[in-house]
Amino acid sequence: MTVSRPVRMGLLRLTDSAPVIHAQTAGLFAAEGLDVTLSVEPSWANLADKLSYGLLDAAVMLPPLVLAMALGLRPAAARLIIPMSLSQHGDAVTLSNELAEPILAGGRPDDAEAGRRLATLLRARAQANGPRVTLAVVHAWSTHALLFKRWLHAAGIDPQADVDWAIVPPADSVAAIESGRIDGFCAGAPWGAVAAAAGVGRTVALSSDIMPGHPEKCLAVREAWAEEQPEALQGLLRALLRSAKDCADPANTPAIAATLAQPTFLNLPPDIIAASLPGGAREGVGQDTDVCRFAIPEATRPTLAQARWLLDQMARWRDLPVSAAEADTLATRIYRPDLYEAAQAVSISPY
Repeated sequence: MTVSRPVRMGLLRLTDSAPVIHAQTAGLFAAEGLDVTLSVEPSWANLADKLSYGLLDAAVMLPPLVLAMALGLRPAAARLIIPMSLSQHGDAVTLSNELAEPILAGGRPDDAEAGRRLATLLRARAQANGPRVTLAVVHAWSTHALLFKRWLHAAGIDPQADVDWAIVPPADSVAAIESGRIDGFCAGAPWGAVAAAAGVGRTVALSSDIMPGHPEKCLAVREAWAEEQPEALQGLLRALLRSAKDCADPANTPAIAATLAQPTFLNLPPDIIAASLPGGAREGVGQDTDVCRFAIPEATRPTLAQARWLLDQMARWRDLPVSAAEADTLATRIYRPDLYEAAQAVSISPY
């Protein structure tokens, strides 16, 4: 394999970056002859911009953001492909103590009842001419935004009219709720547990309950790089498939949590991170985080069904600048199960 320079990969401080971090630190990329450099970014906007301008070759990404970039729904458009999904689940709806305590009184209800209790609180606040609630998501084009709005709508809360919205990067969400800038957020693990540990909020709903099996992060790759470096891409996918297998095994959770906890990566206590990994302890603040799912092939195969569901949900809240047929063509270009299956055939088998 001939790769003229290091493969530049971006990620955020999130538990579901584990397959990329583990592949790097365990030498799985190196075993494929790849020289990979990881760049930990502060926000999804930073990550998207660096992909757009060619400063990164690949990244752990939000699938709706990849689609939005292709649709020209943000200033810096880009042609990216998704040759692999990386995870399912992992997001949590975390509210300020003022809102969360009455919802959680007597124990955490199911996600539907939690939504109904929030709706009751919002109606009471509106009738008393109290301040409007401000909720945050990590990016306008994120699974978090789609699932948060889905949950609110199911509870009878109009996401467009009944609440205000803010964009807050995941690692800034705890400080934002502590300061009173926002009243709640939906972010990936382990930030709900971090808020609970800090005593500034509690999780009232998990994305695995809101929509079981939902796709979460993906591997996004610049289309031009993929075409220029097909062998490197296949090596990248093989390494990530091996890493996903490791990350899905509860026996590896203590070691992987310790790696993610390093200052270079999440820079958080390993026990909080472990709670959001398979088999992690769910006591204490572990109840305030969802568990990321890395199982092969359910969480790793990119499918057109995922793309179509995401586009449908995106269109539910905003008009898309393409027809349904054009959206389907776009999904077929971006989602590349053929590349995934080629890597899967020579990686680890049987699954």
